Amino acid sequence: MRIHIGKNPFTCQQCGKSFSRKGTLNRHMRIHTGEKPFTCQQCGKSFTHKTDLERHMRIHTGESPFTCQRCGKSFTEKGTLNRHMRIHTGKKPFSCPQCGKNFTHKIDLERHMRIHTGEKPYTCQQCGKSFCQLGNLIVHMRIHNRENPFICHQCGRRFNHKGSINRHMRTHTGERPYICPHCGKCFSQQGNLKVHMEIHTRAIDCPV
Repeated sequence: MRIHIGKNPFTCQQCGKSFSRKGTLNRHMRIHTGEKPFTCQQCGKSFTHKTDLERHMRIHTGESPFTCQRCGKSFTEKGTLNRHMRIHTGKKPFSCPQCGKNFTHKIDLERHMRIHTGEKPYTCQQCGKSFCQLGNLIVHMRIHNRENPFICHQCGRRFNHKGSINRHMRTHTGERPYICPHCGKCFSQQGNLKVHMEIHTRAIDCPV
């Protein structure tokens, strides 16, 4: 019998990471070699580990074994269920180191950080304007494509942004959700409230 000294006798010669079993080391080596021996027979996609292929197969089979006990929604992976549970628990484990704002998902924090870094990775190929969010670029592209997917069903007017049609609809409904905290006057547009607020600001700065 071969006796090994130490808890993790099998060491990767490329990165120095150690393992307790040779089979685990062999699976680890695929990270360095790029070997993907497990192939999906339905779509041809290959995977490094057997468990990765098994998780992938749920896409084809429709299997969703991980179910939320709160709302009944099912997921193909346990990690996805764990992230979903934050909706119910209100847990926000990802915190911005600059302003302290907390987020439910890591991707939300990464998008938020662009506010601080000024990073704008999404660039319009037609005019060169850059955006920090992909959604903002998609909305911007409607200007070039003259695409106006949001239609007012009362007057037929078209808009390229959901916020624009929401503001427009107030002309039909008469809704005035923006209220002046000083005099109670109501406005349908936030911009109109800001202009109105200058009246009170001037009155404070220039008392009679």
